[in-house]
Formats: sequence, structure tokens, C-alpha cells
Amino acid sequence: MKPTSKMPTQLGTTSQQIESITELREQIRLRASELYEQRGREDGHDLQDWYQAESEMTPKKVKTVSA
Repeated sequence: MKPTSKMPTQLGTTSQQIESITELREQIRLRASELYEQRGREDGHDLQDWYQAESEMTPKKVKTVSA
């Protein structure tokens, strides 16, 4: 057998994927802003608000364990 020299294919990002990511980030930003407003605009919790919003907006992966 001859060795083949194939170049690995790069994972491309389509414009549709970029739009989806941009939309998701905007939804997270809006939710984080809502959390900030609900707290009475108290500073110092920006990362906490972002992470909470991100966890609410990002689908969770379910792990299953087989016995």
C-alpha cells in the first residue's frame, strides 16, 4: 500500500453558524441585562449575571449512564 498524503480538511464556519452564534450572544446579553436590572443595577455581578444568562440560554447536554 502506498501512503497517501491527504491534507486534513478544515472545519469551516458558515455564515448561518455565525448568525446563530451572534443571535445566541445577543440573547445572553439581553438576559444578563435583565438580571442586572432585577438586582437594582447593583455593580460587581456582571460575570455572575452573564454566566447565569448563558446557562439559561444554552441547551444542556444530558448524560446517560448505562448499567
